[in-house]
Amino acid sequence: MTRLVLSPPAAARTWWEHRTYPRVLPHVGRARHDLARDLAGFDTDTIDTALLCLGELAANAVEHTSGPCFHRALALIDERILWLAVLDDGGAVGSPHIPEQATEDLWRTSEDGRGLMLIQALAVEWGSYTLGPRENTTILGRAVWAALPIEPGAIPADLPAFVLTP
Repeated sequence: MTRLVLSPPAAARTWWEHRTYPRVLPHVGRARHDLARDLAGFDTDTIDTALLCLGELAANAVEHTSGPCFHRALALIDERILWLAVLDDGGAVGSPHIPEQATEDLWRTSEDGRGLMLIQALAVEWGSYTLGPRENTTILGRAVWAALPIEPGAIPADLPAFVLTP
């Protein structure tokens, strides 16, 4: 897959202020509520796709990490791409990935592993990167991101360059 978006993006048309939530499952719903409010004025398909992706990424951060919080980052890269990331405070082992060796029977009965497949289906691109020093083994956390497509004309005309949390 061709890399379309730097992770994190070096530049964007619009940045939203990062949001932080306690790492407990009920706060995934709060994060979704806040995202819907932040994307007010966008078309409903863009909002619904972003809400679904955020729910999956945030639930993964809650389930697979041990830090006290997860964080949401959001940027409109250009008129075509909305970049959404969930950052955690660490504790996960390995990198997020879609299991490739799973049998059809395993997929049918599994409770886990489908979220990233959903992200892959909805996003133009997705990936992850570590937070913290690269020279040693100290990792402060991980960001998992998705670059979501936007239909032409789906962006509010009066969207500022930086959106503060109300």
